[in-house]
Amino acid sequence: MEILASRVLFRPADYARSVAFYRDDIGLAVAREYPGGTVFYAGQSLIELCSHGTPPAGAPPFPGALWLQVRDLYATQDDLAARGVPISRGARREPWGLHEMQVTDPDGVTRIVVQVPEDHPLRRDTRS
Repeated sequence: MEILASRVLFRPADYARSVAFYRDDIGLAVAREYPGGTVFYAGQSLIELCSHGTPPAGAPPFPGALWLQVRDLYATQDDLAARGVPISRGARREPWGLHEMQVTDPDGVTRIVVQVPEDHPLRRDTRS
């Protein structure tokens, strides 16, 4: 199987509210829009919100999390707070070496915002 591209697809309970969250509150750029959907750039990935196929009333939100890497986590936290985005867990260095904070979207899905420090193994070239 050859993977050519990937994205995370969400079917939010309130499409317009979620579009506003990703576009206005978080500040993601729109890659494209189509009737009933909006696709956002998210680094090397895409986030697609669909107004079709919405889960039935009372269904739990997508149970996963989305990992978003940024250059400066602490500046990002300040920017999001200034925009009125609630920070569910403030930025801090984790035991595994990454700097992380969490925000929650309108459907209760966790967004982990990450900064990879210069000295972290994810930044090392593992080729011999």
